[in-house]
Amino acid sequence: MELALSPDQKLFRTSARGLLEEEHSLDRVREMKDGEPRWSRAWWRRGAELGWAAALVPEELGGGSVSGEGVRDLALLAEELGADVAPGPLIPVNVVLAGLVEAHGQGPDHTAEIEALAAGESIATWAVYGPGREWSPSEPDVTATPVDGGFVLEGAKDRVQDAEQADLLLVTAATPDGVAQFLVPAETDGVSIAPQWTVDLSRSFGEVRFDGVRVGAGALVGEPGAERVVERQLQIAVVIQCAEVTAVLDRAFGMTVRWAFDRHSFGRPLASYQALKHRFADMRTWLEACHATTQAAAAAVQAGGPDAARSVSVAKSFVGQRSLPMLQECVQLHGGLGVTWEHDLHLFLRRAVLDRALHGTPRDHRLRLADLASL
Repeated sequence: MELALSPDQKLFRTSARGLLEEEHSLDRVREMKDGEPRWSRAWWRRGAELGWAAALVPEELGGGSVSGEGVRDLALLAEELGADVAPGPLIPVNVVLAGLVEAHGQGPDHTAEIEALAAGESIATWAVYGPGREWSPSEPDVTATPVDGGFVLEGAKDRVQDAEQADLLLVTAATPDGVAQFLVPAETDGVSIAPQWTVDLSRSFGEVRFDGVRVGAGALVGEPGAERVVERQLQIAVVIQCAEVTAVLDRAFGMTVRWAFDRHSFGRPLASYQALKHRFADMRTWLEACHATTQAAAAAVQAGGPDAARSVSVAKSFVGQRSLPMLQECVQLHGGLGVTWEHDLHLFLRRAVLDRALHGTPRDHRLRLADLASL
């Protein structure tokens, strides 16, 4: 993010870069095999020690951000991880923490779970998508029926990131009193997880089924009628996504510009041809607009003002719409080299394709903008 960074933020970014270079280079991502764990718990704990899971958590709950603006620190971190299409549960853990912190003080106490997640001792993920459905958290497929002072969960969720490695599942469910969220241990009787294929080589997803899963009243997060908390979680997820994709575009664009200056045709660099200059100018304009909308969204979500939902949907609709054409331009400008397995471009394209589809497509967010504008 093109902000005036404090010394602490610069150190935060540098430490993240060092850990990524040590553990997760692009070559390692390319070499990952089907079924191989995308990241290790030891690696995530090291990241948590650097503050990767603490930015949204108040200090009294074991967290704290380096600048006092946790959302913007998270966006800064997401850019570092996005530039290397790094694996890891950055989005799911922080989205779950956003929900737990937002609901803290309402309903059952989840202080112990918050502290464990912030310290990297536990992993959680958000089970919010209904199987085969578009983004519709207000209409969950899982039902939670009150029984004997607890609840029985029935239904399924898919596209659950890092489902097989998670200790806790934050599940959106329909109750007689409205939409609610439940924190369910992954090892609970009746919970089953099956892996799902994904285009992104560095991430894993799963389908989670709940067959007569009994949970106590203490599993409830906050209270029924959790739309406001779910909205906060969506905003955090989209800010991290957009920051990741903007970093992907930065990396791919810089790589393509260098290639165009290094590659010669008829004795001249490719970058010297007027037709290509126009294409580079268009891409640079899109890239700067992606930066601007993402920064505005991060600032609005950090402030928690009434314009946060609008800013988030503007960012996702623009970044999601422009990222794929820009990356496809980069592939084409590389010529045949751009479509080879050995080149890095397809790794960036895979991440952008996946992020475009999750937590609302650009079309979904344009419809949200129309609703917000009362159109």
